[in-house]
Amino acid sequence: MKKNLSLGIGALGATALILTGCSGSGDDADALTVWIPTQEGSQSDAIASLEEGFEAAHEGVDVEFEERSIDQHKEAMRQTAGTNSGPDVYWYWEGAGLGGELVDVGVSLDLTDYYAEYGWEDRFTPASLAGITQYGGFHGVPWTLQGEGIYYNKALFAEAGIDEAPTTYDELVSAADALVGAGITPIEFGGTVNWHVMRLLDALVETECGADTADALNTGDGDWAAESCVTAAFTELKTWGDTYLNEGFMGISNDDSSQLFYSGDAAMAFEGTWFNANAVDNGMDPENIGIIPFPTGTDRLYGFGEGYFINAATENPDLAAELLDYMTSLEGQEIAGSAWGAIPVNAEAPVDESNPLNVVWADIFATADAGMYANNDQNLTTAETTEYWRIQNSVLTGDLDPADAGAEFQAFREANS
Repeated sequence: MKKNLSLGIGALGATALILTGCSGSGDDADALTVWIPTQEGSQSDAIASLEEGFEAAHEGVDVEFEERSIDQHKEAMRQTAGTNSGPDVYWYWEGAGLGGELVDVGVSLDLTDYYAEYGWEDRFTPASLAGITQYGGFHGVPWTLQGEGIYYNKALFAEAGIDEAPTTYDELVSAADALVGAGITPIEFGGTVNWHVMRLLDALVETECGADTADALNTGDGDWAAESCVTAAFTELKTWGDTYLNEGFMGISNDDSSQLFYSGDAAMAFEGTWFNANAVDNGMDPENIGIIPFPTGTDRLYGFGEGYFINAATENPDLAAELLDYMTSLEGQEIAGSAWGAIPVNAEAPVDESNPLNVVWADIFATADAGMYANNDQNLTTAETTEYWRIQNSVLTGDLDPADAGAEFQAFREANS
């Protein structure tokens, strides 16, 4: 039975009380509680089918999928870390600042023995497995490998006189100028969830700094105050916010801003492979949608992985492992289809060609020879991410000069290292 426990921001103070009674990682030997972000449309349908399929094969077992908004899901996992009030299984994002944070405090169970028992190391694609082994051992199983890029409305591009998709950053800016000239909002973002606009800043850092310097800044000991490219990236961010983003973007969510793309009121969206299903679910014709990687000039693809992890506090690790084995099997992957991404993590599962956008992404992944760079909320610590977002928003609102942004972030990192 699926529960939707999405919480508004105003409910934060009550979260701990809600969590106390909603799980308890494994009090019932025939029950599993799984915490996931809120799912909609084809994703929700797929979750229900996976739940039903597993329960049908395991008589007497009850699987509870509990849903929360993305930010509340993160908060719930952090609040229950080190307690027995968390789930048996949880969906989470890979990377040092998210999945790695929970690994570091002992929430995630190392699944090395289960990998040997089920042959999982041979099941998954090397690219998807890399996110699971990055912490040492095997923490979780891959669920998605997401690429992120620019989705564009072909009809609106044509209306603005844009004959070809941009392949360089200068061409992307020229396309945005043409859209403004035609009275069309170039791109939509929702600023109330900081990670949405963060995608643009991450891509601009990659564009202005290049791959090596961006890696040093994001994942190494690079100096944000010393690199002129950081100022250039924040300057470009301010230009996009002032000129090309939807009016009032700071006051709406990503879900609300997506409606502008679905309805044809914005020409572009900076989204990931999950957006293939979302766009179709919201009535768009996939033949009218184009997709390009953000043209950074580094030939690296922006993206991240998501996995299902077993809570180290669960009393049902064997049953939890059986659930993960089912969900990532060929049968489970057939049920999941392309609801969450275009590229299956099971190496033997075919790309679902019923949505032509999946084929587009398969081609993009196939040509991403330079590798990938990840979202900074997965690279940075939680505290650093919060400060990164604050500085990003301060630049966008005009409260912080782009020239001072890098030094301010570097000062925070040094003070909190």
